[in-house]
Amino acid sequence: MPHPIEYLFDVGSPTAYLAWHRLKTVAARTGASLVPVPILLGGVFKATGGMPPGAVAAKGRWMNEDMARWAARDGMPLVMNPFFPVNTITMMRILAGLQGDERFEAVTDTLFAGMWQQGRNMADPEILAATLTEAGHDAATLMELAQSPEAKQRLIANTEGAVARGVFGAPTCFVAGQMHFGQDRIDWVEAAAAG
Repeated sequence: MPHPIEYLFDVGSPTAYLAWHRLKTVAARTGASLVPVPILLGGVFKATGGMPPGAVAAKGRWMNEDMARWAARDGMPLVMNPFFPVNTITMMRILAGLQGDERFEAVTDTLFAGMWQQGRNMADPEILAATLTEAGHDAATLMELAQSPEAKQRLIANTEGAVARGVFGAPTCFVAGQMHFGQDRIDWVEAAAAG
């Protein structure tokens, strides 16, 4: 029986976007369940003293080229968001509030598309609401969900729990007790999930 794949992510990460689409394919191919866990990457960095990879200019340039290669290989559109870095707290609260809800995957797809296919300023509440509405979601309900104490607390708990498990960035996957960091480790994730 395949092992579940826990996927810890923030939609503000372009590598998390690449991983999301690859992991859905891996889950379908292996029969493993995909268990997405929204976290706040800024909170992880604050707790661990981490920094985005682009904070080192040469690494940022290389990473942009590398992500473009991965996206091209997998036939995925990838637009480097001109507003990056984007404050993702409202989006991640929405997703935390939707954990376990049948709308989770579709809303996640919409938020990632707004960030990394359409290059929108998703931190702007009006743009976020318009993006959700255009995709057929009830934006008012989702924006209200983001302000609920339950969604806020779940995002905090997810983020603190991730740090306690040794997470230092996103995307991070856990499979059968093993931690795998980065979208370029999906092959290892698949092998671990297959058992």
